[in-house]
Amino acid sequence: MHPVSPQHVSALRRFNRAYTRRIGALDDHYLGQDRPLGQARLLFEIGEAGTGVPLRELRARLGLDAGYLSRMVKALQDQGLVRLRAHPDDSRARTVELTAAGRVEIKEQNRRADALATGLLDGLTAEQRDRLTEALGTAHRLLRLAALTVERVDGASPDARACLAAYAADLDARFPEGFDASDLVTPEEVSGDAGAFFVAYEEGRPVGCGALRRLEPGVAEVKHVWVHPDARRLGLARRLLHTLESEALRRGLTVVRLDTHSVLTEAQAMYRGCGYREIPAYSEHVYAGHWFEKRLADQG
Repeated sequence: MHPVSPQHVSALRRFNRAYTRRIGALDDHYLGQDRPLGQARLLFEIGEAGTGVPLRELRARLGLDAGYLSRMVKALQDQGLVRLRAHPDDSRARTVELTAAGRVEIKEQNRRADALATGLLDGLTAEQRDRLTEALGTAHRLLRLAALTVERVDGASPDARACLAAYAADLDARFPEGFDASDLVTPEEVSGDAGAFFVAYEEGRPVGCGALRRLEPGVAEVKHVWVHPDARRLGLARRLLHTLESEALRRGLTVVRLDTHSVLTEAQAMYRGCGYREIPAYSEHVYAGHWFEKRLADQG
């Protein structure tokens, strides 16, 4: 990947400063209510959950230190807006939920937030609002992609197997002949010198995977590139593919091959868009209808 330019950094920081000031993020009484933005956001997240949400889930979702989260929850509890309970499946864990007063407060908070957003948009024409909405959608997708992490994991890890199980279920639903999960790579095929397995995470939750295994000297094979439906159309599949290619190069494997089913037309388009060319069959894989190859040494 290309290094981040100072111009890109400055543009993002300039937008952050302007927008946070405009919405009152620096005010201790956000939206004119008796709490700062952090507590208001936490109240919103608790309300969005509907029922009791585990504190550990809130920590992961919001990226908060446990002590800081505990202090904010206590502040909301002291205001009578939330209550803590023991987790129904784990007495050592706790959940938090809105009280009746909290539900009233979050309704008013949402009303004020909608009014603030309406005020911001009011100075634009209908065409400008459409342009802004489209731009915000693009920004949201790209910022989600930027915040995702891709980590190498053991092929036998729970996250790896969970991703593969979801991948297999997707293919079983899409392939006319179904999909037999025994076709999945084994942990041994994607471990050590034999290969590698990567999982993509969003807020601590696995949302994608991809595997690499050695076929022969200098040649690697990409397997099981999968993205959770909630994380599709972000560009994550391409990022996973780039990660696998980088891992192949790191291992001295300068040719990467893969196959795909005939019904997976979006996958075929992605591979072509990423520089793969279609080649004759290099295997007798039962689910393969197209075979592709990319020579990484030619990519510069």
